[in-house]
Amino acid sequence: MKAIQIERPGHTVLVDLTLLKPKANEILIKVMATGICGTDIHILRGDYIGNYPIIPGHEFSGIVEQIGKGVSRLHRGARVAVEPNISCDNCYNCLNNRQNFCENWQAVGVTRQGGMAQYIIVPEKVTFDIGDLPFEYGTFVEPLSCVLHGIERININISDRVLILGAGPIGILFLQVIRLQGAGYISVLEKQSSRAELAKRFGADLVAIDINDLKENDFDIIIDATGKIILMEKTVDLVRHGGKVLLFGVPSAGEKMNIEGIKIFQKGLTLLSSFTSLRNSYQAISLLQSRQVDVSELISHKFPLSDFKRGVELIKKVLILPQE
Repeated sequence: MKAIQIERPGHTVLVDLTLLKPKANEILIKVMATGICGTDIHILRGDYIGNYPIIPGHEFSGIVEQIGKGVSRLHRGARVAVEPNISCDNCYNCLNNRQNFCENWQAVGVTRQGGMAQYIIVPEKVTFDIGDLPFEYGTFVEPLSCVLHGIERININISDRVLILGAGPIGILFLQVIRLQGAGYISVLEKQSSRAELAKRFGADLVAIDINDLKENDFDIIIDATGKIILMEKTVDLVRHGGKVLLFGVPSAGEKMNIEGIKIFQKGLTLLSSFTSLRNSYQAISLLQSRQVDVSELISHKFPLSDFKRGVELIKKVLILPQE
């Protein structure tokens, strides 16, 4: 099979690898579509956790090609998506329902081989049937599940005034789910014109292109979907007294925030972060199948494996089609 391999930070190569067979409780998937995520870019740059050489790609869908002994929930030919986080289910964190902080945590496309390949082997327990959902939409199961975990963390109330920083794919997913949660007014900060227009089409009440155009102390909830330190630092000024901030975007390793601590104290703020997802895949699949969350406009390009680096350069939400 062919696969994209990051041999070391900044260097990728298209490789030919031997196609292996699934072991007990494992599934061999023929990968039909894989999304390029910001995390993949961090791994390519060398500023995120990951092993090298590594086949990236943790947002993917495909067809079950073979099943190993003991597989009972899925069958050959099933159309599936994968939750990339693999927990041991036996450590202290797992046994306290914090599987995303598993002490023996592994992740497809991060610590073990990922979906930028024509085939991949994964445990059955992290594989989910997507029914007739198009494979392209199936690549959004993982990012949407992460968004849903973030929503669970921040606990949006009906009529809340919400600000989303960034209108990339993650920001647009947040926008749609927050609308479903009953928020009263949703503002989005996005300077890129095409993304700003997309936020308007998906129902943002206000789209600002300059953070200085936003009023301080005006938002019940602020969600950063950029990972940009300069924007993350501004959240404590923009959120109201007693408000909440969710730092969802992934900053580069080594970057430090400079926040005046007295503001957090005087405003009684709640600052949260959200790491991956926590048993949210079925929820994500349901929202995608019902079209309550629409991802049709979030796919900008479709490339074969050989164009992985081109996709990284163009990223909006670029799909890699390993079978082409």
